[in-house]
Amino acid sequence: MSEEIKKRLQADLDELESELRVHLPKEIKRALEFGDLRENSEYHAALDRQNMVKARIRELRQRISEITSIDLSRIPQGKAAYGSTLVLYDSERNEEVTYRLVTTEESDPQAGFISTTSPVGKSLMGKEEGDEVVVRTPAGARNFEIRRLITLHEQPGPPTN
Repeated sequence: MSEEIKKRLQADLDELESELRVHLPKEIKRALEFGDLRENSEYHAALDRQNMVKARIRELRQRISEITSIDLSRIPQGKAAYGSTLVLYDSERNEEVTYRLVTTEESDPQAGFISTTSPVGKSLMGKEEGDEVVVRTPAGARNFEIRRLITLHEQPGPPTN
């Protein structure tokens, strides 16, 4: 999955770099033609956009670097980590829920894909089958029992990195 994410982030990065090198300089040049820069809203808007694009480019480069550095061989076996699927029992609601721990970019809580950096994901990281887990969310604390843990190494198919 991380290859797919890297490609998507790289596409976003390429698009923003093109905007920074090609489109924004044209906008700034055109805005400069309007004269007085103190009251030139087009010029200030283009500079603000340029600063936002530069910041987003830095973020994307950092995130691509982080994803590239994920070493699947260092992901523990038998403990919840990136790529793990967990079947949790919620005794208060008398129901089972299934989550897969993923990166922020893959996160889709409605589909059961929970980021490792979310409150639920952080609470589950490093836990084992049979553990009781208290998850603190903005809506309050919830108690789960880990009924089943399938790590990335046990998932069907080859690891995707």
